[in-house]
Amino acid sequence: MTARPRLLIATTNPNKLREIRPLLAAPHKGGPYELVTLADIAPVPEPEETGATFWENARIKALAYAAASGLTTVAEDSGFEVDALGGEPGVRSARFLRPSATYPERFAEIHRRLAGRGSSARFVTALAVAKGRDVLFETETAIEGEVADSARGDHGFGYDPIFWYPPFGRTTAELTEQEKSFVSHRARAFRDLRNWLQTQGD
Repeated sequence: MTARPRLLIATTNPNKLREIRPLLAAPHKGGPYELVTLADIAPVPEPEETGATFWENARIKALAYAAASGLTTVAEDSGFEVDALGGEPGVRSARFLRPSATYPERFAEIHRRLAGRGSSARFVTALAVAKGRDVLFETETAIEGEVADSARGDHGFGYDPIFWYPPFGRTTAELTEQEKSFVSHRARAFRDLRNWLQTQGD
């Protein structure tokens, strides 16, 4: 039997990996690729995310890890955009306020800046697949909602507790794993990837 080529999932975030793995567990044991993580390969320096957009950061990471590992690599960049704050935290979501800030501290700062105002908001994911110096596939997905007036739920991570999703009448931290895998921005991006991967095995 011919060995399947490996696909590197370039994230060290265990919460993201927990969400991603089931999404790529397509029929035929993952399709044409064997999934590997950064823990499965020799250490690779983490690239600096200097992009001004989620697209740019996803490409930076995918190309850097593909060049360093020699593997076809998927990387994503995602974040939380609040319209009344001009799109912040945006690409700085993981570094908002300061890199060492806790998420409750970030929630408090967002609520302080909103000063009691409501605001539409969204989660965004940009995803890129690279091999060598080439980007082979890209997609960007989003889920629209509002900033919740207080943090609720403990099933998610990041900004989930303050993202109110109107169709379900709950924050995304209050959704079950099954519900979140159906509606989330990251789930949608990786379903797009899964569909693309399946075409590569044709």
